[in-house]
Amino acid sequence: MEEKNIYKIIAEYRSKMSKSQHKIADYILENTHSVAFLTGAKLAKLVGVSEATIVRFANFIGFSGYNDFQRNLAHSVEKQLNTVDRLKMSRSVHSKSERSIYDIFEGDIQNIKATMNNLNHADIKKAAEKIVQADRIYIIANRSAVSLGTFLQYYLDLLFGKSELIHTTASAFDRIHGVNKNDVVIGISYARYTKSTLDVISYANEKGANIIALTDEYTSPITAYADISLFASSSMSSFLDSFVAPLSLINVLVAYIGNHESIDIDKRLQEFENLWNRYNVFTDENKYD
Repeated sequence: MEEKNIYKIIAEYRSKMSKSQHKIADYILENTHSVAFLTGAKLAKLVGVSEATIVRFANFIGFSGYNDFQRNLAHSVEKQLNTVDRLKMSRSVHSKSERSIYDIFEGDIQNIKATMNNLNHADIKKAAEKIVQADRIYIIANRSAVSLGTFLQYYLDLLFGKSELIHTTASAFDRIHGVNKNDVVIGISYARYTKSTLDVISYANEKGANIIALTDEYTSPITAYADISLFASSSMSSFLDSFVAPLSLINVLVAYIGNHESIDIDKRLQEFENLWNRYNVFTDENKYD
């Protein structure tokens, strides 16, 4: 289902709602920021109805299920919230109880499931082939997304030795000025999308580079410049960004590249192992038996 104005939909269906559906609608409209990040079970408990009634409500107003309804609502809310808003929302959704800790885990699990369900295998394959064939690989990430960029760059550099992470606005264009059609530029951008990332990706697009976007949804502005877009859900009822699913997507991409039939990384990895052993990079576990 395409993203719609859920509040408008609720208003349109309101006259046909049952008493229980009215209760759900009222709660949603009164708690617009927090509801988007509640599980169906938690929303049912707060409203005082069954979880099945919540699912039927989502179906009644035109969604395939509660997850579809929640995802649509979360996308519209996340784009409107700044960090302070998200912190306040997090406190309203999660108590200091043990249950709230598990709610965070559950949110990450749902993000991974949503990412798996929407994964495009053909795009993973195409992205891997572009990376393998590239002369240079540039990874563009800023703010919290730098954590993802660092992880991706570490493994691509281990495999190829031709990757670079760019995350400083001041020198970004100096470092990427020579980018061309033989290079791959991977842009990592999640809501609230960083302008500097988009600016560098836009420049690389103008220079004819192959653009791969790692982002959260089709409406992400970075997709306008991308040849291939890989999507991972990052919804989280907190001031933190949930990067568990994006990290899993990066794992999938790197593992697929490592198994690509056209590259032989055994020799390169063995050379690294020899260096690591020579200079005692890792702890000798036998010493601590």
